[in-house]
Formats: sequence, C-alpha cells, structure tokens
Amino acid sequence: MRSNYELYGDMSSRVQQVLEEFSAGVEPYSIDEMFVRFDGFSPEQMHRHAQELFTKVRRFTHIPVSVGIAPTRTLAKLANRAAKKLPIYSGVCVLRLGSEEYERLLRQVALGDVWGVGRRLVERLALLGLHSAWDLAQAAPKQIRRRFSVTLERTCMELKGIPCIEMNDPGEARQRIMTSRSFGRLTDNRQEIHQAIRQFAQRSAEKLRQQDGQARAVYVFLKTNRHRLDLPQYSPSAVVELPQPTADSRHILQAASQAFAAIYRPRYHFMKAGVMLVDLVDANRAQLSLLDTPGSRAQRERNERLMATLDTLNHKMGRGTVTFGRPSPKAAWHLRCANRTPRWTTRWDELPRLR
Repeated sequence: MRSNYELYGDMSSRVQQVLEEFSAGVEPYSIDEMFVRFDGFSPEQMHRHAQELFTKVRRFTHIPVSVGIAPTRTLAKLANRAAKKLPIYSGVCVLRLGSEEYERLLRQVALGDVWGVGRRLVERLALLGLHSAWDLAQAAPKQIRRRFSVTLERTCMELKGIPCIEMNDPGEARQRIMTSRSFGRLTDNRQEIHQAIRQFAQRSAEKLRQQDGQARAVYVFLKTNRHRLDLPQYSPSAVVELPQPTADSRHILQAASQAFAAIYRPRYHFMKAGVMLVDLVDANRAQLSLLDTPGSRAQRERNERLMATLDTLNHKMGRGTVTFGRPSPKAAWHLRCANRTPRWTTRWDELPRLR
C-alpha cells in the first residue's frame, strides 16, 4: 500500500506553522515529529504553555498530537512516549529532573525504547546488568564510552539531563535528512530558487549515501520573511513520493524539482528554502520489488556504482567538483560572505600572498 505523502507533507507543514507561533526554535526531526525550544519558561508556566500548544494543534489541524517536555532531546522523546501511551498524562508530559516521576518513568522504559539504542546494544548492555533507561542513566558515562561508543555516552548523559545531542549529529543515523539555508538576500527569481533546491537535493542525497540509506519521499519547502510585513507572505511545502526507495541523486533531483514546480508562485520574495529526505530505510535491508528482473537489477547496480564514483571524486577533489548542473555564482541564495575569513586550505585563489 502506497503512503499519501502529499497529505502527510501538507499536514506536517500546518502543524509546524502552529508550533512556530509558540517558539522560534522549531526543528523538524521527521515528517511527523518536531523538537520545539521552550527556553525562558518557569516550571509552573511550562505545563500550561504545553497544554495550550496541544490544544491549538488539535483545534487548527484536527490532528491528535502528544507533547513531551524535558531538559534534553532524549528525555523529551521519552516524555513524549509517555504522553502518548499513558492516559494519566492526557497527551502532555513535563518531565523534571530529580522528581519521583522522572525516576518512575525511566524505570518503566526498556532500553530498547530509548532513542538511539538498537537491539544489538540492548543485548550487550544486558550483560552488564543494564535493562532500563534508569539503569543507563545511573551508569558512568566514561565507562560507557570505553566499552561502547561516544554516541552511547551522549545518550547516557542526556538521560541524566545533560544536553549533548544536536540535530544532524554526525554520529547518528537519521530518520530524516534536511539541507536548508537562509538566502543572502530576498529573491523572487524562479531560476535562482530552483538552483538552490537542486543544490540542497544533491547535498541531501550525498548525506543519505554516507549513512547507507535510501529515501521513499522528498519534502521541499520555501519561506518568505514573516518579519517583512510590507511584503506578501507565502511559505508552502510539498512532498513527492519516489517510485521506489533510492539514494540516486538523479531521482531525488527529479522529485525535488517536481515539488518545487508545484509550490512556486511568482511575485513572492523568498528568504529560505530546504529539501528534506523522509521515510528513510537502510539500503542493506531495502525490500526488493516483485517486478525486479535481471536487467533492472543490473541497472540498479550500475546506478550505485555511478553514485559511488561521483562521491569518491567529490571527496578527493573537493565538494562540488562533479554535480548535476552548475548554479549561478552570484545567485541570491548564496550566503553573503563579506566578512568570511579566507579558505586557505581548500581554495588556491584564497591563499595568502606575500608582497
């Protein structure tokens, strides 16, 4: 059964718009999950603010959501899980360090339900007598790092309430891959914005191949500057489903261009754009199609070799050496770099000169 990505993308965008009314720090993690920063609120205000967010998302989008609030992303995901599964929370769980609720909840959560702890890690941790989130939270981080990895050490620290995982953390296989950028200046030039989307799509495809993943769909968004009240506002998004899971830049580019064509409107001045690859799967576990033939398998292998060659060249010769299309060097979407220090180690024309 094929998923309705167009509907998912549209509803995800609507939910995000509501969340952005509550916080400037909204970080999409996947098409149906977002982190929201609630800095500056007292513990007393936190629950009331979260309850208001919960109510407004339901009222404006008719989508039932759960809200989990905690000092770290890992704890926030546990709180969100509790808000979703335990009726006592009614959809909103605010987790405070040192509280009886904090200990009780972590004791109830098996390690396999902790963000970033896979099945093999669960088996190895069990040999050390670690079975619950509470057990890992009580472990010594340095010992966890020596026996396992820096990634698991960060999870241990996060369970203790110490933030140390950021979005797009290079040590984590991501559930979505986002490439986005604010433009150097506002622009309504269709060609320039399309070039930006193509560059972001290619970069996202590279990241996807680095983690041996494949994407089932491509999400594209544009944003105008909501602070420019003198300009018309329009911040659309669209999702295009891929015919089959892939990490091939060409297929991802085609889908991104299709999404862009569906949402671009003239006379709007855009300040930001982005491409997100969603519904990711492990390339080594991707399900083969029943319609596969020896010819299609051979073609797929050729495509994989082509992408591997492209990545190798860009790694050895520098990113952007081989790309699908060349962007205009002075396009509006390029960052303004007037105050940037010279790139001495990667650019011949920026090497220091002695007179």
